[in-house]
Amino acid sequence: MTEFERMSAGKLYDTSDKELAKMRCKAHKLARAYNNTDEDEEEKRAEILRELCPNLGKGTYLQGPVQFDYGVNFITGENCYANFYLVVLDCAPVTLGNDVFIGPNCQLVPPVHPLLSEERKIYFKEDGTPYDKEYAKPIVIGDGCWLASGVTVCGGVTIGKNCVIGAGSVVTKDIPDGVFAAGNPCKVIRPIMQADSVYLKKELF
Repeated sequence: MTEFERMSAGKLYDTSDKELAKMRCKAHKLARAYNNTDEDEEEKRAEILRELCPNLGKGTYLQGPVQFDYGVNFITGENCYANFYLVVLDCAPVTLGNDVFIGPNCQLVPPVHPLLSEERKIYFKEDGTPYDKEYAKPIVIGDGCWLASGVTVCGGVTIGKNCVIGAGSVVTKDIPDGVFAAGNPCKVIRPIMQADSVYLKKELF
């Protein structure tokens, strides 16, 4: 297995691998280029984004600024939207369904570091190259979800379909379909019901 394959499969991998370093550098440069474009530069933005994130579904829009570790492990369905300052550390696959909305300042973070400090430290190869022991767990976000502002989703988490995750939440465990969940750590608050329809809120009309 290549180190990219090991990383994507959730195994310990060599963070100093030259091919991975090259991929990260490319993704960081492309993200910076994307972030330096204006909204009316539609063709330029689309071209950069196709190279940075080749697995975006039709109609998906990233407002920017964005930051990716690799970009290629970010996979979305159709018509997804992410607001300002999306961070995706896609060392493992981060998969979004259709119609996923992501608020500003959200982070999707698969990487995992050892809990034991002696295993978490920086190591050095014989040639002096630094590396650390690291692995990653995938993230899956179901169709129709909305992550409100400032949500962090940790590696290994699956969020079910049609969920709303409250602002500032840190999602450390799976969330079932069709619920409003919030907090740190994020917990289910209640089911989302038809009574939540905006059309029942007279003050909005």
